[in-house]
Amino acid sequence: MNNYEMVLCIVDAGFSELVMDAAKEEGARGGTVIHARGTANKEAEQFFHIAIQPDKDIVLILVPADIKDNVLHAIYRNAGLKSEGKGIAFSIAVDEVVGISSPSASPATPTEDGKVDEKKSDKKENNSKNTKEKK
Repeated sequence: MNNYEMVLCIVDAGFSELVMDAAKEEGARGGTVIHARGTANKEAEQFFHIAIQPDKDIVLILVPADIKDNVLHAIYRNAGLKSEGKGIAFSIAVDEVVGISSPSASPATPTEDGKVDEKKSDKKENNSKNTKEKK
């Protein structure tokens, strides 16, 4: 079962902090900023009724699926097309995630060949829960 979604926001360069501040207010823990260059033409500017700055920041934020909608709406309120950042935001489904942990999950246990041993990970999680219940 997928527990994460990727929220992406493209804003004018220098406005990535607006995006991250809004996302963190809704529970996101961090993100990655990629500097980019837009390729929009005059027709796009006329269609959206805005001047399009070519230098962009793309903010990638991996969030738990249950807060995705709140994060998207907060980003759009703070950094949407009608703001200084002139941003657009959208999300995409994430099939699998490795390398991060949630507050309630225990880390996976890699075997000697580098693969994750699900049984050991499940045992650790169950032992952790049992220990907490006993306290």
